[in-house]
Amino acid sequence: MTASATLRDLSGLENRPPRLAESVLILIDFQNTYRTGVMALDGAEEAVAAAARLLARARAAGTPVVHVVHDGGEGSPYDVREHIGSLSDEVAPADGEPVVVKNFPNAFHATDLEKTLTGLGFAAGSGKDLVLAGFMTHMCITFTAQQAFNLGYRPTVVAEATATRALAAPDGTVLPAAALQNAALTTITDLFGVVVPTADDLRA
Repeated sequence: MTASATLRDLSGLENRPPRLAESVLILIDFQNTYRTGVMALDGAEEAVAAAARLLARARAAGTPVVHVVHDGGEGSPYDVREHIGSLSDEVAPADGEPVVVKNFPNAFHATDLEKTLTGLGFAAGSGKDLVLAGFMTHMCITFTAQQAFNLGYRPTVVAEATATRALAAPDGTVLPAAALQNAALTTITDLFGVVVPTADDLRA
């Protein structure tokens, strides 16, 4: 089987990984809920460890970092007032790093993320690079990358710092997490952004 040309290729969009020092790193929903219990993801621990390495590299490079957290309300698996909904210690915000609270998969929708990026010198339509990592790959990562693309940014997803979970497909079969992960990342690479396997694949 031969792969089709991507929409990015057909549109003449660049696929070169960005320079981390010239990007904003956006860490999305690295909450404890994805590490244990009903929302536990396949590969969550490895993804958190990879994100911690990515975060350390970004801070060393002087890259602005924005944290996003999903607030699902009191009693939900995303209750930010409880440990389950808190950001994991390994990637917790440092002093001065903004935290954006969202209520929808798209981290731009009904939040101040775009305003925050503008304040960092990364206005919509600027064509500047955003590096994305977090949970879940098929949900918040995909839809945030899509909206970043729609707003005129150049999103790049670090695959090793993302994860998802097995789900039932419409035909009743179970779609393994690895298959859903691969499909989500492939969706992004078709048009919305660049996907790099690891943080080491980002240019210095």
